Amino acid sequence: MGKNIYTIITGTGSFIPPSKVKNDDFLDNEFYDAQGNKLKKTNKEIIDKFKEITTISERRHVSDELLTSDIAYFAAIDAIKSANINKEDLDYIIFAHNFGDISTANKQLNIVPSLAARVKFRLQIENPNTIAYDLIFGCPGWVQSVISADYFIKSGDAKKILVIGADIISRVSDPHDIDSMLYADGAGAVVLEAKQSDEPIGILAHKTRSDTLIYSKMLFMGESYNAENNTGNFYLKMNGRKLYQYALETVPQLIKDTLKKADLHLSDINKVLIHQANGKMDDAILKRLFKLYDFKDVPDNIMPMTIAQLGNSSVATIPTLLNLLLNNKIESYKINKNENLVFASVGAGMNINAFIYKV
Repeated sequence: MGKNIYTIITGTGSFIPPSKVKNDDFLDNEFYDAQGNKLKKTNKEIIDKFKEITTISERRHVSDELLTSDIAYFAAIDAIKSANINKEDLDYIIFAHNFGDISTANKQLNIVPSLAARVKFRLQIENPNTIAYDLIFGCPGWVQSVISADYFIKSGDAKKILVIGADIISRVSDPHDIDSMLYADGAGAVVLEAKQSDEPIGILAHKTRSDTLIYSKMLFMGESYNAENNTGNFYLKMNGRKLYQYALETVPQLIKDTLKKADLHLSDINKVLIHQANGKMDDAILKRLFKLYDFKDVPDNIMPMTIAQLGNSSVATIPTLLNLLLNNKIESYKINKNENLVFASVGAGMNINAFIYKV
């Protein structure tokens, strides 16, 4: 009986902007509600409540001269060096993002050519058989790109794939919307490779769900809450309360279904790497997951978090988290050989996905 082909992560990289934007930096903002009414509470009260709900105390924003494809290139270079591969051997470059290359001066969507093509150009890859394309899937876009890459590798169509997740959300967030404090910028990348093995390794199983009939408008693009700020630009808007409930009701079950597909129990899992959307929401999702398996308590050190310091950088949160973990930059957490990991995300669509990975 021949060996099976598995998809393994051989390199990781990330770009975390050096510029820290602390909660107090929003003290001078004017916040409005969805009806265009100025909020009556003081900004100090608003910011304190925001931190209590989300756990976020600071986030990272890119400098004005950088575009999404720029920071993706930085993460890609790191991942390729980490994997120690020849860039010309890449079969695919899959780039997950949601907003294209938007500048501080021009908010118009800029995705021609694709951002993946721009990264391939920056990498100076000559190989015409390195296929570069973008994937837009909300915050779960990077996970979905990994799932797509796994299909290519398992089918024998590819041996090496670069998967990138990058977004600059600070440029599409409404400064008059409280949710603007959630959003951050960043980029993460991995190199995936085919490996033959007698024992299951790498990606063991994955699952995706899309709920568009009822939930497609949980996240959308809309005008500023401050009518005086409406100059034709659209900003990222969110129905936070309904999204929170949706995530609690669906993400834990999807993870359980993915574990079943991998013929694993939750007790077999060593770490859960979840999209850094909202600290309290992620904690609630984890508790609900353990409740599905009739566990009373959630073990310590199972879900590493970065959102309190890095904010929500959309598709970049999970690959950035992974890169930091593998470089021992998250206190009290380390990924060890033979551990089973859950990767899971939720976001605009509404889309949910997960994959199980054995180190």
